[in-house]
Amino acid sequence: MSGSRRWFAVVGLWWVCLSVHAQPGALPQLNTHQQQWIADQIFQNECAGREACLTSWNAGEDFPSLGIGHFIWYRTGQQEAFKESFPDLLAFYVASGVSLPSWIAGLAEWDNPWSDRETFLASQDSERMQSLRQFLLETRQVQAAFIVQRMRNSLALMQAHSDTPDDLQQRFATVANAAPPYGMYALIDYVNFKGEGVSASERYQGQGWGLLQVLEHMDVAALQSDSGEQVLSAFARSAREILDRRIANAPAERNEIRWRAGWHKRTETYLPGG
Repeated sequence: MSGSRRWFAVVGLWWVCLSVHAQPGALPQLNTHQQQWIADQIFQNECAGREACLTSWNAGEDFPSLGIGHFIWYRTGQQEAFKESFPDLLAFYVASGVSLPSWIAGLAEWDNPWSDRETFLASQDSERMQSLRQFLLETRQVQAAFIVQRMRNSLALMQAHSDTPDDLQQRFATVANAAPPYGMYALIDYVNFKGEGVSASERYQGQGWGLLQVLEHMDVAALQSDSGEQVLSAFARSAREILDRRIANAPAERNEIRWRAGWHKRTETYLPGG
């Protein structure tokens, strides 16, 4: 990210923060305890609560995944199908008045400095990697706020890509208000997990797997239920079906079926007591 792009990212996120908190809406507000619970739940989903997992580079991927939300970080000029999110998190820190680790703050650009997975893994015990893990561990709630912001901003993005934007808004609000705070958690976690579903690059055989696809695929009868648990059960079921479709459509060399059990287990956490 160039210096000018970085400046605009900071200013843009600062303005969005003000806008999000200023808008009254149909979404329930989360108290501090609920925000911390969601942060810890996402940390458990992505890292099983392990500090070492805060700085990961998965086998078969060409980028590291950092923080409680496994935010993707690309090298300079790197182009991939999946949405990069770690530089946006860095901008959110700055906009929130949080100082970055000195070695990241000193980078001329907010780009991943490791050339490959082997170099990254060899650096796991280095001073700067340890400082990064400690920083990410201590700022879990800031990361959760960033993820919440992305979820709230996702509705307008999805509506712009939907043939039925008003219906989509109603589905979004219905899930958000189901069995608080589980409905908000389900939306927050899924959009962080698999994105909004609006990027043309995040498609296999022309079909996406983001929150837009999950909401549009939900059973209409369940959405009309007075039971929050039934709504969330329908959301989780839709998510599993959309993820199964992604696995079926994925290139064979990606072997995405290896993730099926873990992905399904994650959707079970969207239910109270799950």
